[in-house]
Amino acid sequence: MTEFPAKVSTRTSTPAGEPAFRVPALDGDFVKSPFGILMVVEIVLGCLVWALIADTYYQPYPSYGWVMFVAIFFWMVTVILFVMHLCQLQLKFYMIPWPVVLVVFNVSAAVLYATAFITSAASVEPYSWPHSPDYNKRASASFFACLVMISYGISSCFSIRAWRGYGSNAATSQANISNHA
Repeated sequence: MTEFPAKVSTRTSTPAGEPAFRVPALDGDFVKSPFGILMVVEIVLGCLVWALIADTYYQPYPSYGWVMFVAIFFWMVTVILFVMHLCQLQLKFYMIPWPVVLVVFNVSAAVLYATAFITSAASVEPYSWPHSPDYNKRASASFFACLVMISYGISSCFSIRAWRGYGSNAATSQANISNHA
């Protein structure tokens, strides 16, 4: 029994040929897909919305606070989801129902961006002098908020189609899932 501790190796190492840290592979096909293109559009236009509002003196007006919240929140979440899909990290979190998450996210983004668009468009005239720099930036932000709302609406349609399995019924999609598990 006294020889037992001397025979046990407590050294840890990685298997030969396998690196200790692996960089995730980038999915170039995702960026070319309609869903990836829409996410890029949402990121660029969403950034324009909050940058244009942030460049004005919006702090005393609560309506623009709401527009900023919606624009920045959904911009950040879209960037995170884009990076996750680009690096294929959603495959690592297989226990999360990603189709349902994307449906809920895109539908809520479309609805809340609709409220932000309406709020922003209704607040341009009362809070800005016509043809002043703030007026033009806020009007432009309203226009881009409308475009982002439309792109999230289109993403919602794609997400719902992906969630439903492109027209297959629930019985065949559940049978296919159980066969692959």
